[in-house]
Amino acid sequence: MIRVLVVDDDFMVARVHTGYVTRTPGFHVTGMAHTGEAALAAVAAHRPDLVLLDIYLPDMSGLEVLRALRGSAIPVDVLVITAARDLSTVRTAMRGGAVHYLIKPFTPAALTERLEDYAKSRHRLAALGPSADQSDVDRLFGVARVPALPKGLSAATCALVAEALRTAGSDLSSAEAAELTGLSRVSARRYLEYLCESGRAALQPRYGTMGRPEHRYIWTGSGV
Repeated sequence: MIRVLVVDDDFMVARVHTGYVTRTPGFHVTGMAHTGEAALAAVAAHRPDLVLLDIYLPDMSGLEVLRALRGSAIPVDVLVITAARDLSTVRTAMRGGAVHYLIKPFTPAALTERLEDYAKSRHRLAALGPSADQSDVDRLFGVARVPALPKGLSAATCALVAEALRTAGSDLSSAEAAELTGLSRVSARRYLEYLCESGRAALQPRYGTMGRPEHRYIWTGSGV
């Protein structure tokens, strides 16, 4: 079983997330924490495999908790779950080694998908033995099938657009994606087209009564 600590300042939200995790096969919740200090203490006491970490905590930022965990000798992974969608926070979390970044609000299926991806990565890593070749590493890091980002596109912004599309619950137009992410419509469309190219999204034309069809995009998750 993969042991999980749920960290969120809202007691009810933490309880809901705990329910999602408990219903995912192979996962067990070791406890909940509602402050940064309580989270660090719980990690030291329970040694979970994975922490579901909110950014907005009453005593310190979740990013500070992430830095503290990375500075400790306790091996633990972190999946950030937060309403924070600014690129600075996303980038800092990625640099801090977060395995995923899930933007609130999201569907139960979205969290289940992240947990299952995490479990698959752990299983692949456990099956490798004492050493790995480049193809093994590529599969672990999810880069084997993804084309390089075109010039002018940012990995952090791409992750933001991907999260918006993945958690939308339906298809999005480039204008809707732009509104969700704070990007211009042209920029959002470029990232959506890249996600289609890399196999993580699909184009779904919507035909109206007249004129050209509206281009809409839906998350497929088949790329990485």
